[in-house]
Amino acid sequence: MYSYITRRLAYGVLTVFGVSVVIFVVMRVLPGDPLVALFGPEGYTKLSAVERASYMAQLGLSDPLIVQYMHWMRDIASGSFGHSFFRSESVAEMLLRRGPLTAEIALLSVVLSWIVGIPVAIVSALRPNSWGDNIARFVSILFLAVPGFWVGMLIILAMLFWFGYRPPLTNVSLLDNPWENLQVVIGPAFVLGMGQAAYIARMARSALLEVIREDYVRTARAKGLSGRLVVAVHALPNALLPVITLSGILLGFVLAGSIPVERAFATPGLGFAMYSAVSERDVFVMQNLVFVYAVVFVMINIVIDLAIAWLDPRIRYQ
Repeated sequence: MYSYITRRLAYGVLTVFGVSVVIFVVMRVLPGDPLVALFGPEGYTKLSAVERASYMAQLGLSDPLIVQYMHWMRDIASGSFGHSFFRSESVAEMLLRRGPLTAEIALLSVVLSWIVGIPVAIVSALRPNSWGDNIARFVSILFLAVPGFWVGMLIILAMLFWFGYRPPLTNVSLLDNPWENLQVVIGPAFVLGMGQAAYIARMARSALLEVIREDYVRTARAKGLSGRLVVAVHALPNALLPVITLSGILLGFVLAGSIPVERAFATPGLGFAMYSAVSERDVFVMQNLVFVYAVVFVMINIVIDLAIAWLDPRIRYQ
């Protein structure tokens, strides 16, 4: 088990290093000039060549690429993550202020996906091709096909026009005001959770259909155990292994999916910060947020791999 953990951590470190190189290169080859984003097209044309060179040097963008990369790694190691072009706060301060809100949305969406997806999968698997199964599959495909930000906008418009309600637009901590914090995160979490629930339901249904045909399930039924007990004790725990893996992957994808959804709900999380950085072409904020997303995604997958290896000892020996 320890050798398996060491291998997974080593692969994770190599992956993070490779991702950092890719992010750095992509950010440097994107079209456009940072000074145009800072001063605007008209202001940029008024700058002399000396002033442009001076501003690029102050931003650290005139150094050789290897030097820029080393400076970026130094900022990450120091915990500052650099500074925004347009805001006085560092990226680290932005992460501390906005990150908990996005983390709440991601975790709550996963919980909602299990609450909705697992019961739907059980009903579908125990009665395949029934009316309930057909309805569940139709709804799953519908939520897979519908974009989350579109559903979010429909929810906002419905709540506004029918009930005159709009969620708070401020960043409220869970510890300071739990009720107002829930109003901020519940909309994006519901939209993202329903999208994940569709994946969870389809994966759990397929796994359950395969597991309930196994010999040990037939043996449990032959011993006289009730159908509910067989499903709850024997079939469902084994069918959930691939669902746990899928949930880890979806939790990583929620970070990217939260960008348009947070924008639709005007939620002041990291997704909204990423949208603003892309709109303003704030290179340092984009670069660091994408890196943080990548690190979180790698860490989630490592944790899921270790959890699956602990639940299923056969995996750790592969």
